[in-house]
Amino acid sequence: MSTQAPTFTQPLQSVVALEGSAATFEAQISGSPVPEVSWFRDGQVLSTTTLPGIQILFSDGRAVLRIPAVTAAHSGRFSVRATNGAGQATSTAELLVTVETAPPNFLQRLQSLTVRQGSQVRLDVRVTGIPTPAVKFYREGAEIQSSADFRILQDGDLYTLLIAEAFPEDSGTYSVTATNNSGRATSTAELLVQGKHHRLINSSKTSSLIHAGEVMITQHLAHKTPPRVPPKPTSKSPPSYVSKVTAGRQQSPSPVRHVKGPTPTPVRYKTVISVKAGGHLN
Repeated sequence: MSTQAPTFTQPLQSVVALEGSAATFEAQISGSPVPEVSWFRDGQVLSTTTLPGIQILFSDGRAVLRIPAVTAAHSGRFSVRATNGAGQATSTAELLVTVETAPPNFLQRLQSLTVRQGSQVRLDVRVTGIPTPAVKFYREGAEIQSSADFRILQDGDLYTLLIAEAFPEDSGTYSVTATNNSGRATSTAELLVQGKHHRLINSSKTSSLIHAGEVMITQHLAHKTPPRVPPKPTSKSPPSYVSKVTAGRQQSPSPVRHVKGPTPTPVRYKTVISVKAGGHLN
């Protein structure tokens, strides 16, 4: 079994907490074998004996230290150390306990994006507040949980939603909420992921396909399958090719209706019936 020294995939972040409220430090750690975790404040080992009331958890690489009700005496530098047979790593952050408050404020708001399918997407916000706001990301009103595909990262006051590989179904309205006991703030933006079909219609094609673009797109919207060849006329009256091709469109008259003469020439007839749903002309 291979070994790997501990690393912090998400380090500790400094916390500003209102006196009497809860303060939480959290880090994500990887390593093989699973590291042992120790916590320190100002260089002294922390335990429920040295700091009564604290809660220390470590599960699935997630290390958490929670102080249910902070006082000014809790302020200081907090560290978490991860150790295994391959090495060790440490992450440190500050706890500041204050009696002042400030509602969340976005220094940088979400920005709407249009990307291609398969692209990596990064949605960033910067937000401040006292105490430190709880920040959550949402898509269409549903909270996003951090995962391998949708990672939520924090670096100081910068919060990021990182989509590893975007698909059209990821399109929609994304929002971020920042909440503390002084208030709540929200930022919203749109994400549009263009699929392969969208890129095909907008890509450069031959001149004949570009000239036929209006008919091509109209026929694609009107037919789920390629239009059928009109039946042969059963009377001496001119065949009604146009009504057969455009039946069911429920739209204004097609430019094809301007063809003059009692009977379309073979060339015009071929143009009408060879329009396919995929947008190609024979």
